[in-house]
Amino acid sequence: MYLEHYGLIEPPFSITPDPRFVFLSERHRDALAHLLFGITQGGGGGFVQLTGEVGTGKTTLCRLLLEQVPQLESTTPTRVALVLNPRVTPVELLESICEELHIELEGRRGSTKALVDALNVYLLDAYAQGLRVVLVIDEAQNLSVEALEQVRLLTNLETPTQKLLQIVLLAQPELRAMLAREDMRQLAQRITARFHLTPLNASETGEYLRHRYRVAGGTRFPFDASAVKRIHVHSGGVPRLINVIAERSLLAGFAHDVPMLDARWVDRASAEVLPARVRRTRRWLFAVPVAALLLASMGMAAWWWPRAPVQAKPATTPVVPTKPVVVTKPAVVSPVAKPDLAQLDAEAFAAALRDAPLKPGASGAVVEWISRRLHPAYLATSGAPAVFDAAMQDAVRRFQRDAGLSADGVVGPATLMALAAHEAPVRTAALESDTGAQ
Repeated sequence: MYLEHYGLIEPPFSITPDPRFVFLSERHRDALAHLLFGITQGGGGGFVQLTGEVGTGKTTLCRLLLEQVPQLESTTPTRVALVLNPRVTPVELLESICEELHIELEGRRGSTKALVDALNVYLLDAYAQGLRVVLVIDEAQNLSVEALEQVRLLTNLETPTQKLLQIVLLAQPELRAMLAREDMRQLAQRITARFHLTPLNASETGEYLRHRYRVAGGTRFPFDASAVKRIHVHSGGVPRLINVIAERSLLAGFAHDVPMLDARWVDRASAEVLPARVRRTRRWLFAVPVAALLLASMGMAAWWWPRAPVQAKPATTPVVPTKPVVVTKPAVVSPVAKPDLAQLDAEAFAAALRDAPLKPGASGAVVEWISRRLHPAYLATSGAPAVFDAAMQDAVRRFQRDAGLSADGVVGPATLMALAAHEAPVRTAALESDTGAQ
């Protein structure tokens, strides 16, 4: 739909693990080297384990690995059994392996011994022909303990000098926790190569986006620097989430006829496509340093806050007046000027956090403070007292979008802390009156 708008041949950010679009960061290159090691050198017949968070590219690397197998025929003739759905019983797992290797299963289904015997015959014949046999199990964290034990027993198929089956496990980090159990130590000790795949950093995220866009036929990159930065922040560098956010941003740009996308378009796209849990996680990652800054500011305010003058104690030695005492009226003490609302006191701010979210139509010290934080970038000033009306709510939404928050116009704790960290203009005039906090 948007391909012609951007001059593309095909969608650049599909989540299908297409090896043509693979972007090999330094970590991905190291991971692929580990997998190739498991196929060629074999690691002495042990397991090769590749783990990584959801969406970091494990399956894509697996597809790329399988594309390399035909190129190894001249040096290392290889036969690969790929298991994509390991949530099966041990017997069903053995049947899947045999089916992948085209082993005849007539009369053997349902029998563990018959299946293992047939697999052993196949492996001995492959060894005699100089073939290497590799079993690749994707999503291996879904294997049951019984199925993992059956996989371990397959490594016992060997000759006096060599293991007959090399096993590669691709899994989420849960597999590492599973193998750390005491009853899994026999399998854990047979893992000869381990590698954990991490998300892309900010620089790699930009290179990833440009690489995929170029492979899809694009010539003019549609994301500016702020958009690339926001894509990395929202996705955490996870390639799958990068694809989802970038794809939705391109659709929005097409719908609104925008040739160059900035951070605001990315924020809107991520708010639509990312799960609420991911958005909350990203928001609190932003809010934690803001909260630390707020606490430090509150501490400084408490230290410098003006104290009430202490009355002097009466002298112990009576003083005899030499003149008649003239009784006068007490002097009228001028009220102390209220500090600038840009430096809202800690007690009022704590009350605002406790009473959040702010109610429509509210007024008072907190609303005045919010108004001045939003001026002049988001809200124009007026001589009238500040009220949390539709205009201020719209200004809050624009501020939330720029701060990476959910642009709902609701002034909750996260928005208040973000406003506290926002650079406010310096005021020179003292306030004439003091209104209570909302």
